[in-house]
Amino acid sequence: MTQNTLTITRPDDWHLHLRDAEALKAVVGDTARQFARAIIMPNLKPPVTTAALAVAYRERIEQALAEVGVAPGVFTPLMTLYLTDNTQPDEAVRAYESGAAVAFKLYPAGATTNSDAGVTDLLARCSAVLEAMQRIGMPLLVHGEVTDPSVDVFDREALFIDRVMIPLRKSFPALKVVFEHITTKEGAEYVRDAEGPVAATITAQHLLYNRNAIFQGGVRPHYYCLPILKREVHRRALVEAATSESPRFFLGTDSAPHSKGLKEHACGCAGCYTAHHAMELYATAFDAAGKIDRLEAFASFRGPDFYGLPRNTGTMTLERADFTIPTELPFGKETIVPLAAGETLKWRVRA
Repeated sequence: MTQNTLTITRPDDWHLHLRDAEALKAVVGDTARQFARAIIMPNLKPPVTTAALAVAYRERIEQALAEVGVAPGVFTPLMTLYLTDNTQPDEAVRAYESGAAVAFKLYPAGATTNSDAGVTDLLARCSAVLEAMQRIGMPLLVHGEVTDPSVDVFDREALFIDRVMIPLRKSFPALKVVFEHITTKEGAEYVRDAEGPVAATITAQHLLYNRNAIFQGGVRPHYYCLPILKREVHRRALVEAATSESPRFFLGTDSAPHSKGLKEHACGCAGCYTAHHAMELYATAFDAAGKIDRLEAFASFRGPDFYGLPRNTGTMTLERADFTIPTELPFGKETIVPLAAGETLKWRVRA
């Protein structure tokens, strides 16, 4: 029997880019409309590297929420700190125990947008802070790609497992690690089978599309993100992981807003904007797999369980009905083109 409605516990987004200033104000309402909480990425310019900077950024987010009409308590930003070669252990302890930040984010230097200040050698430069994080239970969120220019862009995640994840787990077996926005069969299998407290987030675009989407009818920059879309075998493996009963896989949109001009550019920015219609995209992916009944666990339960936070108490209802994605959205003085702009999905969030 076809299921036409689905009511789930209100979901959370465990990987989100909100940017700052006018860009922040333009996008924060989209996330607050669908999600109760979100892990906020720290790769601003300059990056969010200290507890004080995290508190200040959270205050700017809360101000932006108020300015776009989101009532207090409707949405909670969960802040993170940007790990660098020079991060000190006492900063991790200060941030985590004060509630200023819930995790540290690892960007290998040069891996993605605003990652120039990232880590050059994780175990050689960051062992002291990793030891402190392991001791206090503070998670490490990893952008899982090597940045060696000799490595093919489609192979960077698989090599990251061998070069970084496996040595990291051996050195710090009790450290909580989230392998963010995994994109490969190797990534899914590693997280499924790894020992210790390991989890992964999966984006909607990596569940719905393979790398052909970037090139259908020409180069389509609004499907370009990092880590990049991969082959169909990898997309299928991610769908299998997300719709499985494993508690290690949960929702993280990696929604990353860039203006239309910066995407449609000679050297276009990486990132897909999905915050506006995230749950419609995820429902479409789960329904296509015949596993719409597994969406609640993926979107609402596994993330808070891994982070040791309470599950939300509110609900969201999705219904089987046409939902046409806007071709453009306001973005300050510019516009932003959402993922799959102009396409019609078969699920929508009921108002």
